[in-house]
Amino acid sequence: MQKKIVITGGPGTGKTMVINELIKRSFICKTEISRQVTIKAREDGVDQLFLTQPLLFSELLLEGRVKQFLDANKSEDKLIFFDRGIPDVHSYMDYLKTEYPPKYFDKSDSYRYSQVFLMPPWEEIYTSDNERYETYEQSLEIYFHIKKAYVELGYQITEVPHGSIAERTEFILNSI
Repeated sequence: MQKKIVITGGPGTGKTMVINELIKRSFICKTEISRQVTIKAREDGVDQLFLTQPLLFSELLLEGRVKQFLDANKSEDKLIFFDRGIPDVHSYMDYLKTEYPPKYFDKSDSYRYSQVFLMPPWEEIYTSDNERYETYEQSLEIYFHIKKAYVELGYQITEVPHGSIAERTEFILNSI
């Protein structure tokens, strides 16, 4: 049976670094798509789609993450990692206090992951850039919304301790 493993957390917690390490180790990984959506919107003349049209941004993320999940179902790989999961979409909407259709929660509940690893906030490694505009304090708030979303969906969450990329990757692999 295939295991779908989500690595999630607030912005700037090291998720993508761990995903990149897993890729280096030849694991199959579905990468984060929010940067792609943000860059595409900029190319189309919208500077901060997430801030100016959060529902459209979230709709594009929801479609992309569901597609990643369904693509994984077609794979014969026994273990697939995801840089963020479907519930992250509505958790960000909750963070923004933006109303969204019930399908956001419904899809989060319909497409279930095998295991969820949550990267806690870590101020020492946090940085912002052109696609990550949140402050560290905002990343803390987002972390709590993400954690709440997965708990409400009945997931048992495993928090990944701070450490080097290799240590965090090993922690996840040893916990599967």
